[in-house]
Amino acid sequence: MAPATTAQTPPPPAAPFDGPRDHRGSWIPTGGMIATRFMELRKRRGLMLALILVNIGLPTIFLTVRLLAHAFAPKSYGPAGGYDIYTNLVAGVMYVFGFIVAATLGSTAGSVDLTEGMFRHLVVTGRSRLALYLARIPAGLAIIVPLVAIGFTIVCAVSVFAAPTTLSYNGVKVPAGLSRSGLDNWAADHADEVLCSFNFNGPGLPNVQCGNGPNGGTVINGPPGSAGAGQPTTAQLRAAAIEVAKQNYSSYATEFLYPSDSLMIKSGLWIELEAVIGFVVALGLASLMGQRTIAVILMIVLELVLTPIFSMARIPHLSNLQRSVVGLATAHLEPGGLPLAFGGGGGGGPGGGRAASQLLPESTTVAICVIVAWLVGWTVLGAWRMMTRDA
Repeated sequence: MAPATTAQTPPPPAAPFDGPRDHRGSWIPTGGMIATRFMELRKRRGLMLALILVNIGLPTIFLTVRLLAHAFAPKSYGPAGGYDIYTNLVAGVMYVFGFIVAATLGSTAGSVDLTEGMFRHLVVTGRSRLALYLARIPAGLAIIVPLVAIGFTIVCAVSVFAAPTTLSYNGVKVPAGLSRSGLDNWAADHADEVLCSFNFNGPGLPNVQCGNGPNGGTVINGPPGSAGAGQPTTAQLRAAAIEVAKQNYSSYATEFLYPSDSLMIKSGLWIELEAVIGFVVALGLASLMGQRTIAVILMIVLELVLTPIFSMARIPHLSNLQRSVVGLATAHLEPGGLPLAFGGGGGGGPGGGRAASQLLPESTTVAICVIVAWLVGWTVLGAWRMMTRDA
């Protein structure tokens, strides 16, 4: 008789694990990783001092000197603010230097772990290398974006609240914001100032002597049909002044006492975009090269040498290559009413006037695509190099 077999009972199922899951392999950076990157950059006192000095210190010192000079000698020094001061500071200082300091911060963020020997320690923690790289982007932008915004706010405040009360056009004090008919009426009432100081083209108007204006000490040229012998009548002078005002209105209409709200908003977004581009591109370049110094030098060469050349020069058979430069793309997005950052008068950007015509032609759609390609491309290259680098 066969012995009875005992049934084996299966082991009880393992209890479900209710503890925190290990997310170290995720490519999405956590808040703690971003905060750590932010603190590492913020603790670099020399770098932070340079960022504050360039973004906030330079425009503040310049405007403070102008405020004091105007306060002590108002007849010798004009107001500290106004439309011209604003446009020159934004396009000539904050745009260029904001890009450079953002590139310096990006180059530091992209190479600090390697230069300080911390890369191996970060890798052994098991964190995703991609997450470690992506955490640097919001951490760096959290530093550079507010600094640019503070400096820009100071420029806007002084430009508006310390603006001149009267508009000086060709050395003549003219009311600001006049319509075409309003300028004609004002010119008719100030014929001598208009005829002696405003620019115009036309045959001669005899016996009109000017003092210190552009036509000082000479007999000025008047509008067609105004030539005649003897002293011109008051009606002739008024008609000539109106004709001169018509020729000058397009130029007068571009003059303002202070920047408008829409121009300040567009300009602020534009220089912030330039700073973001400088940081992201330098971050990828420094990560790709593994060091900061050469990356910073290359970014400065790109901004101050290559971009002006490729933006304005017409190089045969290389037009498409020129359009791929990110500096040309941002120049085409410049708000109308600002001078070109690389020289030239008048406003750049869409509807910006004759200065925009100095740039190599490029549509707004192509400019946006170039900017996106640079941001995505350098992020991919920087992240790829970090993921493949030996620890």
